Amino acid sequence: MLNSERSPLKGKRVQLMATCLCDAFYDDVAAATVEVLEHLGVEVVFPEGQTCCGQPAFNGGDWIASRKVVRHTVQTFAGEDPVVVPSGSCAAMLFHGAGLEFENEPDAPAVAALGRRTWELADYLVNGLGVKTWSGRYEATIAFHRSCHSRGTKSSEAALTLLQAVPGVRLVEFGEGEQCCGFGGTFSVSFPNISAAMGNLKLDHVRAAQPDVFVSGDMSCMMHLGGLAAKEGKPIKTQHLAQVLRDALKGGAR
Repeated sequence: MLNSERSPLKGKRVQLMATCLCDAFYDDVAAATVEVLEHLGVEVVFPEGQTCCGQPAFNGGDWIASRKVVRHTVQTFAGEDPVVVPSGSCAAMLFHGAGLEFENEPDAPAVAALGRRTWELADYLVNGLGVKTWSGRYEATIAFHRSCHSRGTKSSEAALTLLQAVPGVRLVEFGEGEQCCGFGGTFSVSFPNISAAMGNLKLDHVRAAQPDVFVSGDMSCMMHLGGLAAKEGKPIKTQHLAQVLRDALKGGAR
């Protein structure tokens, strides 16, 4: 199931899944997500029992372990409110990957129900709430990265709609824009040399476009490319879409 199959929205109250990467590295992305949603009049609930979407074990082939995590997530995000995730990767795990590993499990309907309520942030803003304009200003040339896990969904198109709506933003394309950044979760651990080579190739194309900021809806891609760039001694500024939208409301890039 991709995110074209949706449960109908009921009011403007959501549950926020902050993701492991927000918890460990990108707490400001979670904060920006809350600020953006509240700016739009959305009530944000944060279930404190949340842990992980189950994707690392799923990608590693340990579906037994992954199912345990997903079952906990289903219990933690109980109810009918939409679950908003500032990560195309984690969102796709819940509305696609989890469905695959639960195909023959008795609790498959509950997992599928959670998947239908799960939205990546940009997709929720544009296709859930109908947001097509944005207030404030953000003066920057931005290169936007379409992550692999947002393919087949409406997330990248939604993110571009929002970025194009921000006064002051200038979007630039870069070579091989549809190519993977090389992270791939556990792929970067199992095949570090290939992963780094893919990331450095991506960086070459991004740098050629000379953006002020490299933006994505996936923190894992930001972390991978930002880390490689810093290791080379040629750091690039990375921001999540939520940070751009939040900073625009405050008058510009930080």
